Amino acid sequence: MPVSPLLDHLVARATTTPGATLLTFPPEDRRDPISYGDAVTTIRGLAAALSVRGLGVGDRLVAQIPTSAEAVLTCLAAQWVGGVYVPLNPALGIDETSMLTDDADPTISLHGTDAVAELMAEALDELFDEGHQAAAPTDRPVPRSEDDPAAIIYTSGTTGRPKGAIVTHGNLASNAEALASIWGFGPGDVTVHALPTFHAHGLFVAVNTALVAGSSLLFLGRFDVDRVIDALAGPGTVLMGVPTFWVRLLASERFTRELAGGVRLFISGSAPLTEKVFGEFEARTGQRILERYGMSETEMIASNPLDGERVAGSVGFALPGVGIRIRCDDDPTRPLAANGDTGGIEVTGPNVFAGYRNMPERRSVDFTDDGWFRTGDLGTLDAEGRLRIVGRAKHLIISGGENVYPAEIEMLIDQMPGVAESAVVGMPDDEFGELGLAVIVPGSGQTVDLDAVLATLRGRLAGFKVPRMAVITDRLPRNAMGKVLTSVLQRRFADEWARRPAQPR
Repeated sequence: MPVSPLLDHLVARATTTPGATLLTFPPEDRRDPISYGDAVTTIRGLAAALSVRGLGVGDRLVAQIPTSAEAVLTCLAAQWVGGVYVPLNPALGIDETSMLTDDADPTISLHGTDAVAELMAEALDELFDEGHQAAAPTDRPVPRSEDDPAAIIYTSGTTGRPKGAIVTHGNLASNAEALASIWGFGPGDVTVHALPTFHAHGLFVAVNTALVAGSSLLFLGRFDVDRVIDALAGPGTVLMGVPTFWVRLLASERFTRELAGGVRLFISGSAPLTEKVFGEFEARTGQRILERYGMSETEMIASNPLDGERVAGSVGFALPGVGIRIRCDDDPTRPLAANGDTGGIEVTGPNVFAGYRNMPERRSVDFTDDGWFRTGDLGTLDAEGRLRIVGRAKHLIISGGENVYPAEIEMLIDQMPGVAESAVVGMPDDEFGELGLAVIVPGSGQTVDLDAVLATLRGRLAGFKVPRMAVITDRLPRNAMGKVLTSVLQRRFADEWARRPAQPR
């Protein structure tokens, strides 16, 4: 059984050039860089501490901890001992956290900054005995096969029930290796890291691509316009982000063509990038953002080229080893779509996850008979193989890179005083890609306080899930099967949405 390929890359780099820098930090953080050699030493100590706490092969570690370098190192330490890392968003409420934790059934749970500090202290105790000799459980990672689980990423579900996507070691390694190759990563690159470490984008795409290439990460811990600009003015050569990043950078006078000229690549994902922002960014910087497409279940699927035409509105071509096809509809007996026809996007390849935890019944729903994964997104493929995303078959809103499932919000609204029924739909926003609009039908003779509805939601849900605006309507438009026609609502309230008050950032 081979050692985890990603950890093999890390160990190899630490062995050949232990002083090479893996993580650096802004000057104001007053924190020393972490070399590849130091990172492996720390990971071994963390692995020992986790092992003492009982984490072993196949055991799950739930980590609801803030974005930090420690989160990255803890993830690698869990995989070092053969465990399965389960990141949760710290912004989730108690009920949401409990639901996901119950499903994960972890051996160890880490919640909050204090839990990380305690683990780091235990790592120091385990790492050195009185003679200052390493006491990690093994000198090398526990061997794992490509099919063994490495992480579980919760994506929630259209019915409100969470879905834990089981991501394997092979998924992570194959994707990172493909991305490092097609994006031209090398040891001299410095990726400016301002993404959350509890999502696949920041935890896997940014970090693992750097590990495979033997390059560095300038770890900011959060997105702050001035901190990002300072990083781009210094060592940064790559910035991975979501559409919100580009909008906020463009709003700063400090973000100039000269500044951007020192960066070789701007990569966007996790939410749709509008052609308006794409064009404004090119006009300001002279560079075209490289947009790519992926999911928690598949890692990256497609990417615009490093060398070649990056087309606004397109997410580019399938990654090496990945197959993409378009199905006319959900009926597997129907033919695949011809060039340019819209249909459901199906994918196959070493990047596709193993399935959802505790949901074996989903296999026949989410996968075709010949093993292709149904993404739930709608798109087109042109004659060259360029993919465009035109919508989603699943009722989903992607806001600032966060997945928001309307069913979860609608269930709460429908329980509120005076509400007969509701629908939450995604509306366009240049900064966040989409924001939620709550459309509410009052009961007969009832009135609904819209401000109270939104206030109640803010007390029950993570902030990114709360609709930006609520409106009243007399009925919800439905098709013959009773499904709410979200596109009709989007058109009906487009003008009202455009006049919504500006919100503070």
